[in-house]
Amino acid sequence: MNSHEPSAGADAPTGVPAQVLSVDTAPADGPATSPVGRLAATVERLRREVRSAQAEAEGRALIELAKGILVERLGCGPAQAARQLAELAEQAQMTPLEFAVDVINQAARDRVTEVSEAFLSVAADPAGPVEESAAVRLRAAESGVLAADDTQAMADSLLEHALRPLGAVAVAIWAAGSDGSLTLAGSAGFAAAEAARWHYVPPDVATVARRGLTEPDGQWLPSLTASGLPTIGRRDYADGARIAVPAGAGGRIHGVLEIAWPGPEEPLPRPVVRQVEALAELCAHTLETFVLPSAATQELRVLPDVVELMDLAEGLHDPALVLVPHLDNTGQLVDFRIQHVNSRFLDPAGRPRAVVGGALLLEAYPMAAGSSELFQRVERVYATGEPFRASRMRLTALVDQVPLSAVADISISRHGCSVLLIWRIEDEAARLASLLQHAQRLGRIGGFEENLLTGEITWNGQLFNLYGRPTTSPPVPLEDLPAHAHSDDAVAIGRFLRALLHHRRPASAAFRLLRPDGVTRHIRVVAEPVLDTDGELLVVRGAYQDISAQHWTEVALAATRDQLAQTEQQAHERNRLTLQLQHAIMPPAQAPLRVPGLQVAVRYRPAETEQLVGGDWYDAVVLPSGLVLLCVGDVAGHGIEAATSMVVLRNALRGLAVTGAGPAQLLAWLNIVAHHLTGAVTATAVCGLYDGERRTLRWARAGHLPPVLVREEDATALPALKGLLLGALPEAVYEETEEQLAAGDTLLMYTDGLIERRDRSVEESLSHLLDTARSAPTTLDQQLDRLLTYSKSDTDDDTCIVGIRVS
Repeated sequence: MNSHEPSAGADAPTGVPAQVLSVDTAPADGPATSPVGRLAATVERLRREVRSAQAEAEGRALIELAKGILVERLGCGPAQAARQLAELAEQAQMTPLEFAVDVINQAARDRVTEVSEAFLSVAADPAGPVEESAAVRLRAAESGVLAADDTQAMADSLLEHALRPLGAVAVAIWAAGSDGSLTLAGSAGFAAAEAARWHYVPPDVATVARRGLTEPDGQWLPSLTASGLPTIGRRDYADGARIAVPAGAGGRIHGVLEIAWPGPEEPLPRPVVRQVEALAELCAHTLETFVLPSAATQELRVLPDVVELMDLAEGLHDPALVLVPHLDNTGQLVDFRIQHVNSRFLDPAGRPRAVVGGALLLEAYPMAAGSSELFQRVERVYATGEPFRASRMRLTALVDQVPLSAVADISISRHGCSVLLIWRIEDEAARLASLLQHAQRLGRIGGFEENLLTGEITWNGQLFNLYGRPTTSPPVPLEDLPAHAHSDDAVAIGRFLRALLHHRRPASAAFRLLRPDGVTRHIRVVAEPVLDTDGELLVVRGAYQDISAQHWTEVALAATRDQLAQTEQQAHERNRLTLQLQHAIMPPAQAPLRVPGLQVAVRYRPAETEQLVGGDWYDAVVLPSGLVLLCVGDVAGHGIEAATSMVVLRNALRGLAVTGAGPAQLLAWLNIVAHHLTGAVTATAVCGLYDGERRTLRWARAGHLPPVLVREEDATALPALKGLLLGALPEAVYEETEEQLAAGDTLLMYTDGLIERRDRSVEESLSHLLDTARSAPTTLDQQLDRLLTYSKSDTDDDTCIVGIRVS
């Protein structure tokens, strides 16, 4: 094994795939004038531009660092430090970047400074002329390494900034394990499959990196073939030179930096070797925090079909994961291990590829087993081999315990014993175009554009549907619009065309479109002119919208408004007549009733809302027998029915009272009237007969609130007698009692509009009425007015009060 290259089957070091960048493909052979040659030249130019942009960005970081040093040393502001840096660089005849690096070196005086100063004495380096000095290259590499979020990004930065100028083509960073094993922490310039095969080197396997780990000054090999040592990339760079330098910091070696050249090389000059050692020391600081894979992960072998699938994934332009099954001790499938992450991969949680690669799928993405059922889909594909594809599938990842979702097109397929998972995050432009298309369909909107110079007219599919024409038919020019519209709309269309084509102003019009199928649609067209720099009309673009549904809705709404206005007028007239009837029977203010030894006062407060005209009524009249009839009542309901029923009951009670019957008998007869003669209405009432000679009140009630007796400073409600409300049953018996009154007593009869509240019980409202009645003013009229003023009723109902005071 020490003299042969390991294979992926038996002799290769076992491991899981490394994180690698995609390898640039060389331009196709052929003359530059051929299409392939021109394409290759374009690709190469774009690559140079990308590298130049990256170099400029990293150079700006070094310049900003130098400006910070000048701010600290000169005590000036950032703007003044920038001017000082530019002026000093011009005086020293150096570029701002070179002078910035010189400032950093003088301030730092670290290993990089020593190496770059020593390297300045070298006239030429092994790769030929170098555009930048060693100091600039090393500082740029140092900046890239410090900014890298993992060892893979660190390898990319080292190769790009510091090693390519030395002629190197690839780099590998090895992490040393406590048992003497080596793990490929990061690589650049090697194929993905090759990096996967060399992800883990067990202890006691002699490789180039192993020699670099054991030799204090590292291992230099002018030709890899001559050495006979196996290592990563031997097939691609078999004749190339290799150098392996231990990466140590603080007296401890954390790994090895291995660099490959494409061909044989003479031993590097000592300044160049010192530069490589400085780079290895930078790697050591990153390797201090590198987490080595677990023993279970190190024992995995990469099968040939998995290696081929990894190469395939690297050629994809979409993020892709290569998954291999993970079995438990009983051989049951419990999860999938992420064997490889291609270079297009972007983790939704922002983690580097090196962290995701090698992890279990459910550990890296626990939400995959949730609502999206992604894990179940992968499991199904692995079990059956049937590919799965889905559009607009929701992917969710946890970022600091916060779920973040994205919509993507998913493709899952099995290849041998592994699974390839590809997703394409929905493009924002495509998503907006799709939303626009759906919005036009739902809004029945069709767009158009007409080039007035070439006569070319462009319609979208929805506009053909609006016109009722097949998509193969020619679009209709704007000037021919009158021929497709109703003749009565010719004037409106003419104004629209004049404003748009002649006055060159945005315009709109509504017309009736006559379709070939005989259907007439109401259409609204909106258009705007597009002018050139000379103000000439070039293009007209706009949209048609089918407003037929809106038109008929407006027609129906206008008819509904007319009908509603008529109904409101009828209701208003009905309420006005009802109110007039009620006020004619019971005016709000009534002339006082004059009875010897008795004061009588009444109050009627109509409802504040005319629509709530009710059936409350009262009466106070002297009978032929000399007795005084006192009563109040309330007919259920509102409106004309309640008002007319109230008139019937009030007049019926007056007529029945002439017979000389008592209150209980009067209510029994009134119950028959309510049940049989008024359309089965229901009502409450309280009826009393006052005898002035004896100062007694005989009274009865039919489901109504009992009267309130105010005597001196006390107010109490009379006992509630038995009595069913009027009209509930054909026949009813009512209880009657007699109350002896004294001089100065006040008796109050009222309807529930005085005390009723929605948020309180009747008992609570009656208690408030008694409290108000106790503090009686001097006159009876003032007392009734006070009761109305301090009433807390909120039902907006009619209110009647009849009050008597014995003198």
